[in-house]
Amino acid sequence: MLDGLAEIVNEIAGVPVEDVRMGERFAEDLDLDSLSMVEVVVAAEERFDIRIPDEDVMGVRTVRAAVDYIINAPLRRRR
Repeated sequence: MLDGLAEIVNEIAGVPVEDVRMGERFAEDLDLDSLSMVEVVVAAEERFDIRIPDEDVMGVRTVRAAVDYIINAPLRRRR
């Protein structure tokens, strides 16, 4: 999960993959602004086939929290 998330952050914000570590905070350490975070969320939903409700996004401030969320999120059901 970490590798996939790191690739997404790299593609969207240009942050080197090796800088996306579990203890990093998206805004403060990786310098992602709110628009970039929206793009990361959308890309993560697609890549990991999950749904991240808007109200949950605000609580995901660190890479570790994002990885934990992705691991525990139920898969979307395909129609």
